Amino acid sequence: MSITAFFAGVFLCNALPHLVSGLCGEVFPTPFAKPRGKGPSSPLVNFLWGAFNLLVGLVLLSRQPVIIGLNPEFIALTVGALAIGTYLCVHFGKVRASAKA
Repeated sequence: MSITAFFAGVFLCNALPHLVSGLCGEVFPTPFAKPRGKGPSSPLVNFLWGAFNLLVGLVLLSRQPVIIGLNPEFIALTVGALAIGTYLCVHFGKVRASAKA
């Protein structure tokens, strides 16, 4: 499996919630919040963080092109997106549940 494709999947998946939150004008946790990854960050910070993640993911994809299909690069990209997506949905589910309590 390709490490580059794996991390492209990680960065591209992580870009989504931050871009959506920023573009919708909503606060959402980022690594720059206090406490880190739990506190709210402004929509602008989210948009910029999402744009950075998107840029890194695209740069990685340009270095390691991925063809959709059953091949090692596509599997690595998918595993990277699934890994970070699974972690983030559990993490932010806990963050949101504790914010409501």
